[in-house]
Amino acid sequence: MTPSWPITTGGVVAAAVTGGLATDPESAWFRGLRKPWFYPPPQTFGLVWTPLYATIAWAGAEGIDRARAAGDDRAARRISAAFGVNMALNAGWNLVFFRAHRPWAALAEICVLQASVLDLAHQVNAQSPRAGRAMLAYAAWTGFAGLLTAAIAWENRRPAGSPSDHAGSAI
Repeated sequence: MTPSWPITTGGVVAAAVTGGLATDPESAWFRGLRKPWFYPPPQTFGLVWTPLYATIAWAGAEGIDRARAAGDDRAARRISAAFGVNMALNAGWNLVFFRAHRPWAALAEICVLQASVLDLAHQVNAQSPRAGRAMLAYAAWTGFAGLLTAAIAWENRRPAGSPSDHAGSAI
């Protein structure tokens, strides 16, 4: 049996590189966004994503390999497919948010991503509870990223300096 870690590692590297190339926190657009009080320092993202991506690659491979070892090729294929979809969604958020400049669309995308993370964690957990628990860190961080995305979308629903939603209007 060929181990699946080279494939999951490749998937994670592809998502990380694609997402990283799409991310531009120094752009005038991003710098001009109002951010919530709980927005972390920029270096936080690299410090979190590096070990998180390693964990995702390991947990995905562990789930696939355990399913194969148990003779459940169908489960291995389902985990592989869920992993691929998840990595595409993972990279996709950066494209929607940073390149398309669409915070509300990025919020919708990250909701789909979070559902994908939970589905992947559930499938992995069925094969390896230890790997499934490791995926919970990914779910937690994606949840936090979703909260950040929602807050940024909300804070920037009106251009800076424009009247508030209720100013001068009859409600």
